[in-house]
Amino acid sequence: MIIGGLQKTTLIDYPGKVAATVFTGGCNFFCGFCHNPELVLVQKNENFMSEEQFFWWLEKKIGLLEGVCITGGEPTIHSDLPDFIKKIKELHFLVKLDTNGTNPQMLENLIKDNLVDYLAMDIKAPLQKYQQFYKQIIDTENIEQSVSLVKKFPRHEFRTTVIPTIHTKSDLLDIGKWLSGANKYVLQQFRPDKTLDPSCKNIEPYPEKELRNFCEILKGYFGRCELRI
Repeated sequence: MIIGGLQKTTLIDYPGKVAATVFTGGCNFFCGFCHNPELVLVQKNENFMSEEQFFWWLEKKIGLLEGVCITGGEPTIHSDLPDFIKKIKELHFLVKLDTNGTNPQMLENLIKDNLVDYLAMDIKAPLQKYQQFYKQIIDTENIEQSVSLVKKFPRHEFRTTVIPTIHTKSDLLDIGKWLSGANKYVLQQFRPDKTLDPSCKNIEPYPEKELRNFCEILKGYFGRCELRI
């Protein structure tokens, strides 16, 4: 596994749990507004730490942490993700996985093998607009399959980082209709201080009040709608 970073303690990333967050390197999307640009193009020899170092550290957290969040980058591009999670589960930690939904087969296998306890999927835009934001071809059927898998999973959330130049009120309503019935949907504030595309630093984020209005409008589609600033 390419490990690009480690947050040793978080009270936010895994709802209701004290956890650590491990960042995998590499991503199959190249979102200009990505707030983890250092993880997108990371190479195998640029590991922040080795797996051995990570598990040496994690073993010392038994009884102190409840879970491990695996995020990226995009974790599901790594074929060794299941083995990586198995090692975490062997230490009796809960596992939360963040994904962009491009690898439904990996998600299905992880669910079938009881290797995940919480799923979070990033929704970039309404399905019909996905291709506008990326130069590579996106198989939207994979995105739809992943949405279906995540919605059926007992503990899940969807989330969208809201960008004024990309997401209109109408777009967010389309997302609400698409994901309707999901447990939780989170609107995340865009932070222009660090982005993959330097020009995105010039984008003025939506005011918090407007995001809260969006959240209020979307509440009817979900069990819960939250704003993450």
